[in-house]
Amino acid sequence: MDADATRAVGKTALALGALGVVFGDIGTSPIYTIQTAFDPSDPHPIQAGLQSVYGVVSLIFWSVTLIVTVKYVGLVMRADNEGEGGIMALISQIRQVGKEVPAHIKFVLAGLGVFGAALFFGDSMITPAISVLSAVEGTETIASSMDSFVIPITLTIIVVLFAIQRRGTGSVGRMFGPIMLVWFTTIAALGIRGITMHPEVLKALSPSYAFDFLFHSGSTGFFSLASVVLAITGVEALYADMGHFGRPAITRAWLLLVFPACILSYLGQGALILDDPEAIGAPFFRLMPHGGLVPLVILATAATVIASQAVISGAFSLAHQAAQLGYLPRLNVIHTSEREYGQVYVPLINWLLMGGVLALVLAFQNSARLAFAYGMAVTGTIAITTILFFVIVRRRWQRPLWLALLAAGPFLAAELAFLGANLTKFIHGAWVPLLIGVILFTVMTTWFRGRELVTAQRFRVEGPLQPFVDGLRSMDPPVIRTPGTGVFMNRGKETAPLSMRACVDHLHALQEHAVILSLENLPTPRIRPADRLEIDDLRYKDDGITFVRAKYGYAEHHDVPALVRQIAEAGVESPFDARDTSFYLSRVELTPGDRPGMSSWRKRLFLVTALISAEPADYFQLPRDRTITLGADIEF
Repeated sequence: MDADATRAVGKTALALGALGVVFGDIGTSPIYTIQTAFDPSDPHPIQAGLQSVYGVVSLIFWSVTLIVTVKYVGLVMRADNEGEGGIMALISQIRQVGKEVPAHIKFVLAGLGVFGAALFFGDSMITPAISVLSAVEGTETIASSMDSFVIPITLTIIVVLFAIQRRGTGSVGRMFGPIMLVWFTTIAALGIRGITMHPEVLKALSPSYAFDFLFHSGSTGFFSLASVVLAITGVEALYADMGHFGRPAITRAWLLLVFPACILSYLGQGALILDDPEAIGAPFFRLMPHGGLVPLVILATAATVIASQAVISGAFSLAHQAAQLGYLPRLNVIHTSEREYGQVYVPLINWLLMGGVLALVLAFQNSARLAFAYGMAVTGTIAITTILFFVIVRRRWQRPLWLALLAAGPFLAAELAFLGANLTKFIHGAWVPLLIGVILFTVMTTWFRGRELVTAQRFRVEGPLQPFVDGLRSMDPPVIRTPGTGVFMNRGKETAPLSMRACVDHLHALQEHAVILSLENLPTPRIRPADRLEIDDLRYKDDGITFVRAKYGYAEHHDVPALVRQIAEAGVESPFDARDTSFYLSRVELTPGDRPGMSSWRKRLFLVTALISAEPADYFQLPRDRTITLGADIEF
C-alpha cells in the first residue's frame, strides 16, 4: 500500500473513530427533540398543527445549521490551542492575551469560562441519563408491559458504560464507530421514509417558517426554543473532543454523514406527525414499521450509550486541562493512546460522573422530565463559548471590531434567546444543571485561590533559594556530601525545597549531585522537547547543585524519571547517572487560620478538595523504593 493510500485509510479510520466518540450525543437528539417539542405534559405545550410542525422543524434545521455547522465547525473549532479544544483551551488562550486586555477583565472572562466548564460537567451527567433512558423507553412502543423494566435496564447499561471507560477513547471509538455508521444510515433512511408520507414538509427548510413561528405565534414560538435547543445538545463535545481526533476528522464526519442524517430524521418525523397526529408520543420510533421496532430499539440503545461517550470523553479532557491550569487538584490521568496524545481517562471523574448519572435517572424517572433540565446546561455553555470566542477573535487574532461582532453577535443573540426560554423551565428541572454548575464553579475557583494563598505561605516558610545555596558553602561544620544523586521537587526557582532544607537541617548531609527540579505548566497543550529544559548552575559550577525548570503543556503528563534521564543527557555542569537517583518530595500539612484572602468555609472546602489530589509519587511516576517525602506544617 502506497503512502497516499495509507493516509487515506488512516483518515477514514480516524473519522470512523470520531463517529463512535464525538457525535453520539448530537446524533441521538432526534430520538427525543421532536417528541419533547409536542409533549402535552410540557408546561407550555405546542399543538401539532401544520404551521407549528413546519415552524419547529425549520427552527431545528436553522439552529443546527447556524450554531453547529457555521459557528462550531466553521469558526470556533479554528480557535484550537495547538490541537486541543474545549472551553479550557479558550481560557488558556485568553490568559495569553497581552496587556491590551486589563487584568480584571481577564479575571472576569476566566471566571466565566470556569462556570461554562462547570456547566459542561453538568451536561456530562445529564446526557447519559436522558440519552439511555429515552432509548430504553422505546421498548414501551413494543409492549406497554415493559414500563416497569425501563429504570433497571437503564441503570445497568449506565454502569457497564462507565466500567468500560478504562479501555480508552481510541478503543471505545473503534468499537462504537461502526455502530454509529449503521445508526446514521438508519435514521437517514427512516427520515426519507417519513418525508415520502408528506413531501411538503421540505418547505420547512425555508427560514421564513422559522421566523414566522418564532415571531408571529405569540409566546408559543419563544417557549418552543427550550425544546429546539435539544437538537444541538452535544455540540460542545465536538469542540471539547478535538484533542482526541483532530478538527479535520470531526469536520468530515459531520458534513458528510451526521448533519444530513439528523436533518432527514427531523424532516421525516415532522412529516409523520402531519400524516398521523397520534404519532407525537414517539415520532422517532413510529417512523419504523412495527416489525422493525425491536432491532431499532436495540440500535437506539447502543447509539445512546455511545452518545454518553461524547460528553464523558469531553469531561475527561476538560478535567485534565483544568488540573493543569490550576483549577483542580492533581488528578490521576491515564493516557490511553500512544498516537493521539489527547486521549485520556481520569478514574476519579469517571466514577463521580457515574454516581451523578445514576442519581439523575432515579430522581427524574423519565426522559420527558429530564429534558426540562437538559437545555439549561447546553445553552449556558455555548453562550459562554461565544463570548470567549469573541475576545479571542478581537484580541488574540487582532481582527477588526466589526468583524468580531459579526462573528459572535448573531450567535450570542440566538443563544441568549435559547437561555431565556430554558429559564421558563427552572422550577421543572432546569435548576439542576445550574446547581451542579454553581457547586463545581465554587470548587474550582476555591481551589485556584487556595493554591495562590498556600503558595504565598510556602514562599515565606521555604525562604529564597540562592541565599540558601550560598550558605551551604560556609556552614560549620560543612555539610556532608554523600554518594549518588538527589532530585528535589520544587515549585519554582524563588525558594529552597522544604525537603532539601530538612536534609541539611536535620541530617546535615546532601548527596554529591543535587538537582532542584521545578515543573512549570504552561497554558499551551504541548512543549517541543528542545524547549523543555532550562538549566542553571546557581552561580557555582563545582558544588554539584543544579536548578532545572522543565516546561509542560496542559495536555501532557509528567514522567519525572524519563525527564531526569533527559537532564543527565543534556550536559549539566555536574554530570550524574540517572540510574543512581533518589527523589525527594516536599509535603505540607495545611491548617486553616485567620489569615486574610479567603473565608473560613472556603478554606475548609479547599482542604476537602485536596483529599482527591493524586498521590505525588504516582502523579510524577516516581519509583516508590527511591522516593523520600519530607515536609512541614503551614497555616493559611
